[in-house]
Amino acid sequence: MLGAMTDRDGRLAIGELAARSGVAPSALRYYEELGLIHSERTAGNQRRYPRTALRRVAFVRAAQQVGLSLEEVRAALDRLPVDRAPSATEWNAVARTWQRRIEDRIAELERLKERLTGCIGCGCLSLRKCGLYNPHDAAGKHGPGARYLMEEDDPEPAGTR
Repeated sequence: MLGAMTDRDGRLAIGELAARSGVAPSALRYYEELGLIHSERTAGNQRRYPRTALRRVAFVRAAQQVGLSLEEVRAALDRLPVDRAPSATEWNAVARTWQRRIEDRIAELERLKERLTGCIGCGCLSLRKCGLYNPHDAAGKHGPGARYLMEEDDPEPAGTR
């Protein structure tokens, strides 16, 4: 039996896609604007999404959960078919890219954790004013923000802080 917002061809109205995916219609329109999902227009100019859009939206949400940007998501989706479920080979190629990205993100978070713990340990909570990690605001010459937390490598050797 067809849902109240599913047409004869099995395409989903934006409200049904939103309800089934758990993503707000405004976000779905944004995803479409970015090229992450695609719809066709009815004679009344209403969006109708193929059922494969459910899988693509789930893919976007999963990617966001692991910290991928929407640009990275689009790059991955561009490697997958629009009109059918990906094959195991197609999916594995994308998964390998995600795994590398996730490993890089874990390493980045570990570096941040180590540096943040050191900062909290001194009690000042200010890299701008910290006499241990940033005497005389030495990090300021390397640009705005919490440089010692943001940089992959310290802007200065540990012994100079």
